[in-house]
Amino acid sequence: MVINQQIYHVKGLQYIIRSADISDAEELSHLRVQLDGETENLDRESGEGYMNKGDFEELISRDAESKRNLFLVAVVHNEIVGFSRCEGNGLKRFAHKVEFGVCVAKEYWGYGIGK
Repeated sequence: MVINQQIYHVKGLQYIIRSADISDAEELSHLRVQLDGETENLDRESGEGYMNKGDFEELISRDAESKRNLFLVAVVHNEIVGFSRCEGNGLKRFAHKVEFGVCVAKEYWGYGIGK
């Protein structure tokens, strides 16, 4: 699924929330490693579940074509500072359930980016 981008202004910071694009893959790979080291509130420890550029390209492509999945990025000054992903379940009996994750660079906590 793909959405139209939205612009937000919070506490003097302007950021954009938009759908992830294949061209974001390399930046997302680096950001994910950074974010894993900034908090213990994620489901993995730093270095676990590494995703390279190709992994992100596949994921972004699949999610863009799916009606059940959504992959968003948060952008400040043309730099991705966070991302969120929602993955729906393909089974009819679980169609009402999703897996949802959100992560934001620590430098940008407190601006409502992950709300």
